Amino acid sequence: MAVSFNTVGIIGKFRDTSVGETISTVHEILEKRGCKVLLDEVSAMVLPELDMQVADRDEIGEQADLVIVVGGDGTFLNAARTMNEYNVPLLGINLGRLGFLTDIHSEKFSGRLNDILDGDYEEEERFLLHGHFKYEHNDGEIASSDAFNDIIVHKGHVARMIELDLYINGQYVNTQRADGLIVSTPTGSTAYSLSGGGPILHPGLDAIVLVPICPHTMSQRPIVINADSDIEIRVSDKNHGDALVTCDGQLNVNLGIGDCVRITKKKTPVRMIHPSDYNYYEVLRQKLHWGHRL
Repeated sequence: MAVSFNTVGIIGKFRDTSVGETISTVHEILEKRGCKVLLDEVSAMVLPELDMQVADRDEIGEQADLVIVVGGDGTFLNAARTMNEYNVPLLGINLGRLGFLTDIHSEKFSGRLNDILDGDYEEEERFLLHGHFKYEHNDGEIASSDAFNDIIVHKGHVARMIELDLYINGQYVNTQRADGLIVSTPTGSTAYSLSGGGPILHPGLDAIVLVPICPHTMSQRPIVINADSDIEIRVSDKNHGDALVTCDGQLNVNLGIGDCVRITKKKTPVRMIHPSDYNYYEVLRQKLHWGHRL
């Protein structure tokens, strides 16, 4: 059942002034409908001309019934990670190139937004990955991060392969010699995972795909596993250099020999708002030219 949105947060593309006109129009639409509007403080810093109430991400998460993300997929990935704990739904207006997640085109958003505010929309839930990093080379120090698309363990700045030991649910799977390993959600299966030869996973699947990057042997192939699996990737002691772990292509952490990355499905889902005529297969056809006749 559709719910009304009384308080709406707006998150714009990071430090990008080109989103100002769209945000201003969104603000006008929301104000006319009596909504309280909160603009993300980072967007407010680069758009001081916008006369809007400013809030940080925590305040937006605590108060908003809906968050509108104005930008591209990268902006949406960032918003999904930071808003996840508050269980607030996200709606994307695409000002980027591809727009897999921000599925309302900037030229059509006024009518679409009014329809959604009238309750004519679909809501979808997708899951995040949680990465838990343990640094053996630094006295067992621990860090963590979330990812909506993927967590990737890969070689650093040295042009040579790395060796990774893979375990799933405590069971040894294999040792991979490759440029790295992609651990992807269904959402991320159309991103780097797809470029690496992985399958497209429908976002409704409760599954994770593991895709080796340029493996040394042809026997190293992608594998799809249950999303509730506990994945552990260890940097083998046979490596000759450091590795990196990257979350959603936005967060980078250095790894040394013996360091470990543990990846699990996060319990709180990401809530996404789509127009009522949203069709995932149409998105594939439009964005990837999937099944397009030559």
